[in-house]
Amino acid sequence: MEAETWTNSINQTNKVALLAWAKETGIDLVQINGQRRYGGPPPGWVGDPPPAGTEVFIGKLPQDMYENTLIPLFQRVGKLYEFRLMMTFSGLNRGFAYAKYSNRHGAKEAIAAFNNFEVREGYAIVVCKSTEKCELSVDGLATSVSRQELEAVLRRVTEGVLSVTLYTSPCWKRAQLAVLKYTSHQAAAMAKKTLMEGNVRLGGLEMRVDWLNPDMKQKLQSCEKKPSSSRVQGSKCLGVPKQVPQSPVLHNVLDCLNTLCQKQYLGTPLFLTKCVQADANGWLWFWCWVVIPGCPVPFSGFAWVRQDGTGRSGHEEAKIALALQVLRMLGCQLT
Repeated sequence: MEAETWTNSINQTNKVALLAWAKETGIDLVQINGQRRYGGPPPGWVGDPPPAGTEVFIGKLPQDMYENTLIPLFQRVGKLYEFRLMMTFSGLNRGFAYAKYSNRHGAKEAIAAFNNFEVREGYAIVVCKSTEKCELSVDGLATSVSRQELEAVLRRVTEGVLSVTLYTSPCWKRAQLAVLKYTSHQAAAMAKKTLMEGNVRLGGLEMRVDWLNPDMKQKLQSCEKKPSSSRVQGSKCLGVPKQVPQSPVLHNVLDCLNTLCQKQYLGTPLFLTKCVQADANGWLWFWCWVVIPGCPVPFSGFAWVRQDGTGRSGHEEAKIALALQVLRMLGCQLT
């Protein structure tokens, strides 16, 4: 079944009702990178955006419920500046949303009125003040990854990056932890979704992406920051090596691509993979994307893969398939 047909067949009745409501009310809903947004600003808004403390988090939503029910409900207690509903690839919502009001009074009224409110029989939602966090922690980065290289990749796959700071990982040996600061909670949330759902790897290690914990932030700030330059004196150089061994042992296609990029000083490849369909015979259809810092454009495409009993996940098989295509496009002959 084609992906578009498959996704359109899910929750079709409510999707049709949503479209009819949007047409009737003239409300414009824009979907970008896994979230659907109304307003920000809404029609007729004049002046600056509302201050901090005006946004509420809405959780435990029925996944087949959309804005035609939610926006009128939350507009009962105040003027909405923005409403964001988090979406899955299939068109269902992810069970949570954010509502930003024109003032703090509206947010307080929403919490008082709708926390533990049953939007449907048996479905009591959670409404509370949004934390509006703007910082992420990314643990498990390879020690060969430099700050400049990581920042360049993040600017390609996420929006609103303000700063990137590298520390020695407090949890993993021979690994780094990065603190990423974004312009807004929305930008940080979208970056977190992209990095987590993309099953990202940098330098061969699995990255752990989460909101920056206040205790972790304090611990990191009490430690000496790692040098941001790739040049470190002495034998404990953690930057990109100046010379690569002449004949590395290539265990698989990913090793081959990493080695080629190191030899050409292109930077460490970053993979994003997402399973978008699975059939009854065990085949998985993956969307794949690889960013190589030294290449002007990313490589992307779709691939059918199947786990072959080697212990590799479908994501690993998809990365291997894309890496093979990239090597061929770069003119590399595999032996």
